[in-house]
Amino acid sequence: MNNKLKIASVLTVLSLFTGCAGLNNSSSSNSKTSSTTSASTSAASTASTTKDCCEGSTGDCCKTSGPADCCGDSAETVLGSPEKSSISIGYLNSTAHLLAFVAEEEGYFKEEGLDVNLVQFSSASELVNGLESDKLDVAFIGSVPTLTFQSQGHDISIFGGAMTNGHGYVIKSEYADKDEQGVEVLKGRNVASVKNSVQDAELQILLKNAGIKIGEGDDEVNIVYFDSQKDAYSALLNDSIDAASVYSPYASLAKSQGYKVVYYCAHEKALENQPCCRQVAKTSALKDNPNTYTAVERAFIKAYRFTQTDHEGTVKDVKKYIDIDEDFIDTEVYGGYSVSSPDPDKKGTLTLKNTIVELGYTNDYDIEPHYNTAIYKKALDSILAESSDNIYKSLEEHFNDYE
Repeated sequence: MNNKLKIASVLTVLSLFTGCAGLNNSSSSNSKTSSTTSASTSAASTASTTKDCCEGSTGDCCKTSGPADCCGDSAETVLGSPEKSSISIGYLNSTAHLLAFVAEEEGYFKEEGLDVNLVQFSSASELVNGLESDKLDVAFIGSVPTLTFQSQGHDISIFGGAMTNGHGYVIKSEYADKDEQGVEVLKGRNVASVKNSVQDAELQILLKNAGIKIGEGDDEVNIVYFDSQKDAYSALLNDSIDAASVYSPYASLAKSQGYKVVYYCAHEKALENQPCCRQVAKTSALKDNPNTYTAVERAFIKAYRFTQTDHEGTVKDVKKYIDIDEDFIDTEVYGGYSVSSPDPDKKGTLTLKNTIVELGYTNDYDIEPHYNTAIYKKALDSILAESSDNIYKSLEEHFNDYE
């Protein structure tokens, strides 16, 4: 096995890393004419209120939110101008980060007064370094490395989501004759994975639940660690590696190359609704530039709506950043293996934190100072004040359930 590990270790380090409803426009005129003076006055008052809000907005909206909140072009008036309009967002080579791609390509960042530079990185540690050196303002980082870095004292905070589920493991076809046979097919195999990743944490959860030990025995699973998902996947070309971790879009790529899927995390009960990538920023930056991050979040929320209403457009937007076959992108985004949502999903992330503490990934710590849900709520509330769209309402319901 030592020779196998030596061969595997020469691979280079690159990258780490996962309800549609129609737009419901409504307008109303609540004025009622009457022969009495009081009724006329009331009608005039209601009509005036509605007019002061904006054309097409309801009187109820204006009464509860104020004129500015009812108008679609008034976000800056309500929320304030971004303190920093030129920002950089870091992402990995994954369809998991499509909210940023769509927000840029569909002009939602510009709508929010932002000039955004999207920069691809290779690993979670590089993204954290980018935040701490102020080269990045926002980074899409896996939930497990984010939690680990927080526990180590890095002053970074989660303020939104990116993808739920979207990862798993694949194995060479000589060791499995069909997909999704489960972790039992990994016994006696050398498995390439990425340390400090949600893929590795999930594998350890499933192995523990199945009573399978980690090691080099015939009834054990030998995990060989690499510094990036790209390297872990490339290690399958090595005779010493039998299986490897994947996140989107590597699962679809692997199947096209003849590998079998060991499991999709979305189909494992123990891993249901597993928060994958999170939106992360320096804690101090969120405090110093709340308007900027609210604008970013509004753009992501609008991007989410686009992904729910325009599948073809979404796939084309993603392909500009993740250059693989469009069919693979469509499968990864809309095939039921993942959900890309801006919701912070605090409840799910706290559950994951407790799990990785039990696994020994990190020591326990107080996450509260490093989990900011107020920005997302403010952004979503402001959008809901502008539109009664059912997709936005579904985000509100989810946030209320999982905040």
